[in-house]
Amino acid sequence: MNKPTWGRLGSRYVNDEGNDLILFRTRYDRMRNPRNSRVAERLVLESGDWVNIVAVTPTGECVMVRQFRFGVGYDTLETPGGMVDPGENSLVAAQRELLEETGFGAGTWTYLGAVEPNPAFHDHLCHHWLATDVEKLSELDLGEGEHITVDLLTEAQVVASVRTGEVKHALALSVLSRVYALWPMPFTHEFHED
Repeated sequence: MNKPTWGRLGSRYVNDEGNDLILFRTRYDRMRNPRNSRVAERLVLESGDWVNIVAVTPTGECVMVRQFRFGVGYDTLETPGGMVDPGENSLVAAQRELLEETGFGAGTWTYLGAVEPNPAFHDHLCHHWLATDVEKLSELDLGEGEHITVDLLTEAQVVASVRTGEVKHALALSVLSRVYALWPMPFTHEFHED
């Protein structure tokens, strides 16, 4: 039996011109609730798909990046990743992003699946890739707004970084969890009021 779904009555776009870095296109959809027929306006942030990569060297070190994240206001430790450019598939984007952000490339590539970064208001996917036996091929090729340093971590160091909370980026945790046993169950942290 088909369940009733929300019906889209129309959409409008917000003028996003003038933004220095447009990652999203802002859309508002007028939607009819199938439960009570009320109409609501809902935000959707349109974006191209993203990629996140677990890259492992022949000696078993995981290639990680540190970069300042403006949303939280500090440097984060995370997996390499970025946006799928128009005309690219996620493999090509993952290979490009890894090389640009870390200088590492080549190796054997395995698709690990995709996640929805936040389906409440994002319309895209984040594709996860595993690259094994990667090698240092070049220097970093960063964009004007990027400053990245590369860390090579053993599996134990990756797991420790997750367990201590140093790695908290949800998409990095998601892709790393497809490769490493990151935490015992149940996994808990001490709560600290910030």
